[in-house]
Amino acid sequence: MVTAATALRLIVGAHLPLSEDEAYYRLWAAAPAFGYYDHPPMIAWWIWSGTRIAGDTALGVRLLPILGCAASSLLVFDLARSAGGTGLQPLWAAILYNAMPLIAAGGLLAVPDAPASLFWVGTLWCALRAQERESNRWWMAAGAAAGLAVLSKYSALFLAPGILLWLASTPARRARLGTVGPWLAAAIALALFGLNAGWNATHHWVTFARQFGRVAATRFAPRYLAEFLAGQALLLNPFVAWLAARSLGTRGGREAPGVTFLAATSAPFVLYLVVHSLHDRVQGHWPAPLYAAVAIVAAFAPAAPRLRLVAAAFCVAVIGGALAVVAAPGLFASPIAALALPIRGWPAFVRAVERDRLAGGAAWVATQSYGLTAELAAAPGINAPVFELYDRARYDALRLPPPDLSRPGLVIDLARRVDDRVLAACFASVTDLADLERGRPGEARRLYRVRLVSRPRTDILGRGCPR
Repeated sequence: MVTAATALRLIVGAHLPLSEDEAYYRLWAAAPAFGYYDHPPMIAWWIWSGTRIAGDTALGVRLLPILGCAASSLLVFDLARSAGGTGLQPLWAAILYNAMPLIAAGGLLAVPDAPASLFWVGTLWCALRAQERESNRWWMAAGAAAGLAVLSKYSALFLAPGILLWLASTPARRARLGTVGPWLAAAIALALFGLNAGWNATHHWVTFARQFGRVAATRFAPRYLAEFLAGQALLLNPFVAWLAARSLGTRGGREAPGVTFLAATSAPFVLYLVVHSLHDRVQGHWPAPLYAAVAIVAAFAPAAPRLRLVAAAFCVAVIGGALAVVAAPGLFASPIAALALPIRGWPAFVRAVERDRLAGGAAWVATQSYGLTAELAAAPGINAPVFELYDRARYDALRLPPPDLSRPGLVIDLARRVDDRVLAACFASVTDLADLERGRPGEARRLYRVRLVSRPRTDILGRGCPR
């Protein structure tokens, strides 16, 4: 099952164009470091490694995330067995994990959740063995996995209080806190996290400010809680969510060996997500590292063989439909077909941008968003430097070719983003060019404004244009 799912992800991943975020992380991989503007560095390291194996291609960018998803599935299987799963329960845990739409589809994407999910479940896998075998070596492995998880996403910091909560839950486990093992794990995890903390200390704490700045509550908006719960029910797979709730709602499920471990280690992060949803939106992918625990708990649901089959069938239908929309959006109504637009029409659009650049004598191309910058930089066909006019701090440590600002340039972005007043404050000369569209005839399209600009009035590469 894992082999088949991995093979499918490799095939789709090799042919599916990069999303904006994936293309952006690809830029990071060209300049390996211990930190970046938006996230810790692990996804950049993975992309760097994958492109050394499979080339600077979509498959190269996604290779390690796809293999990481396969490794996560195997760990889910073995963790379910170690957590007390019997008979086919460990196998069903792995199947249900891959039957979650977020994992089934997101398992091929090169995003920080990929390494974060792998190292999160790896930490649980090692910690359970450390406790069972009273092994300091396994505790050290758990600490290394936790440190790598934090180098993937800061949400992995919730692993520490989760494991502490689990150890404190019984007298026998509390005794382990008096031994060296858990503290060795904490020291190793902290040392690995220190690599990124040190980078932040020399870069104005930029990643910390960006990520931890979300924690502060500035309003009370409980509507986001309902949105969070409904969205997670869909991304988990409604049937998997029901199985997990059923498992926790029955005495037999709650008392199943390992459920306490999974619930305790997940509780701090779940609590944070619920609190966050009371004042702001929780992005659907944030809880991804918790999905392994949910799959195992769902597999432990008593007397539910048919519902497990329905859960698997539901995911096959959803992913099959999504692939059909991506492959042939013209067969679907406009609102559904538009879902494929972010990854369609790029080759023809890039050719049109390059045509306008050459016709206008532009020596560079600028955008007003990181996503379009990354997409144009990743696409073959634009033979000039590409950079963003705003948020210049994103690119401080990246090795992007510098533009010759003494020559004219082309500014392009979605129509809603282009403000001619801003461009006039930024450049002495701004000339309108014909709009461009991205998309195929008969399908949904996006409109882009194009401007030929020259003679910057400000430090474009240093401070960027004023908003």
